[in-house]
Amino acid sequence: MADRQLECQGLQCPMPIVRISQTIKTMASGETLEVTADDPAFDADVHAWVTKMGHALLEFEEGTVQRAVIRKA
Repeated sequence: MADRQLECQGLQCPMPIVRISQTIKTMASGETLEVTADDPAFDADVHAWVTKMGHALLEFEEGTVQRAVIRKA
């Protein structure tokens, strides 16, 4: 179970990443964030964002609703 959950269903690019960025800023290093989103661009966006920001993508599940678990650096 992640430390925090964030639902981004119904949001289109770039809003899921904006919401993730806002939430990560309030978290401590090592905490995890579970994000659900249905934006088709979410897969590519979240992979690029964690790489750029230095966080870790622990899990990613594809589907109509995608799920990502991110650990803050």
